[in-house]
Amino acid sequence: MVRVPINPKMLRWARERAEVSAEELVKRFPKYIEWELGNIQPTEKQLEKFSNTTHAPFGYFFFSEPPNYSFPISDFRTIRNTPINRPSLNLLHTVFLCQRRQNWYRDYAIFEREDALSFVGSKTIKCDIDETSKLISESLGVTLSQRRNIQSWSDSLRYFIDRAEDIGILVMVSGVVGNNTHRILNPDEFRGFSLSDEFAPLVFINGRDSKATQILTLIHELAQIWLGESALSNVGPADHTAHEIESWCNRVAAEVLVPLSSLTQQYQENKNIHVELSRLARYYKVSTLVVLRRIYDLGKIGRTKFWQAYQFELKRVTKYQGSKGEFTKPLVARVGRRFGLALVANTLEGHTTYSEALRLLDVKKVSTFQTFANHMENEYFSHSQ
Repeated sequence: MVRVPINPKMLRWARERAEVSAEELVKRFPKYIEWELGNIQPTEKQLEKFSNTTHAPFGYFFFSEPPNYSFPISDFRTIRNTPINRPSLNLLHTVFLCQRRQNWYRDYAIFEREDALSFVGSKTIKCDIDETSKLISESLGVTLSQRRNIQSWSDSLRYFIDRAEDIGILVMVSGVVGNNTHRILNPDEFRGFSLSDEFAPLVFINGRDSKATQILTLIHELAQIWLGESALSNVGPADHTAHEIESWCNRVAAEVLVPLSSLTQQYQENKNIHVELSRLARYYKVSTLVVLRRIYDLGKIGRTKFWQAYQFELKRVTKYQGSKGEFTKPLVARVGRRFGLALVANTLEGHTTYSEALRLLDVKKVSTFQTFANHMENEYFSHSQ
């Protein structure tokens, strides 16, 4: 049995990077502890299996030192205003995949002679919150009267996503890495991120979050696009952040979703707070948590009452239940309508190879691409009607 001469330090690096304990690895690789200690070495087949388990490139195990990775975008995440220093491997791979898709779409947009999007980077954090929120709403073509006719939070999220994609923003929603349902994205680690670009701005939303919270995340990330920021966020409705950009984006998002001028007229102080929250959440088609925060911003309730109501409402928020049914439908959400239509058209025209299209979709079979293409065709006609 031929064993592979590798650096044991790299096994430890791969294990820690994948956030897997040595005890867990021993269940799959009984001699793992001996490998890491350098007492014995794995076979090539064992090393390939270990590489797949830890999502580490096979060749890295022959390095003398671990590679020095830097996170590719600004990281605004905090816990109690303390920066989170280490992104998970699942988060890193999601950002890398979205960057590949963005790079492809940028080349596609330039080839198709699409205009650069003037709103990208058009604002700074010195800009007025109310003015910016109105501008974003007008750019999206979103009005309160239209939103009141929407039936559910899911429909409201879909409505905002459609409007964002209509003006040129790529929006992708997923709760897993690529299409690997075993690699779950943790909403406690991040809620979303933006990748700014004048031809291919991209917003990613963590689909493991509640639908109502995803709406806030979407608008928050759109505000970052207006700033021209590529950044990672984890700010929720009740969070305070010392980061100026995060604070500004959160305030803009809140004003887009629940304008204080409207809330002043709608809020009924004499009603039970939880009954009123439910009514206003249906009115604005947002989470009760967002409405509660805006009532607090309006100065209608104090800090103690706010936190008591927040903890109560938090338990009522419906968490992600997972995608049911066929594989193709979740795939459309994971890559987005705008990106999906462009990729299908460009591939069928022969400008993008099938192997590249499969890589960008993170699927393995051409038959899956063909099913996806048929679904995107139906999506296009239903949207254009």
